[in-house]
Amino acid sequence: MAHMENGKTVLTGQEAREGKELGVMRYVLAISLALAVIAGIVIYTIFFHGG
Repeated sequence: MAHMENGKTVLTGQEAREGKELGVMRYVLAISLALAVIAGIVIYTIFFHGG
């Protein structure tokens, strides 16, 4: 529970996060990175190797 210390409110780590950790963001990052790499390859192929 939050408490006052030296005139400031002090929270525990869980209280500061205000929720549970799902780990979903790592999947969002991985998928977006993969899509960016694929898009880069497609653009490179079209502009530099396309006929």
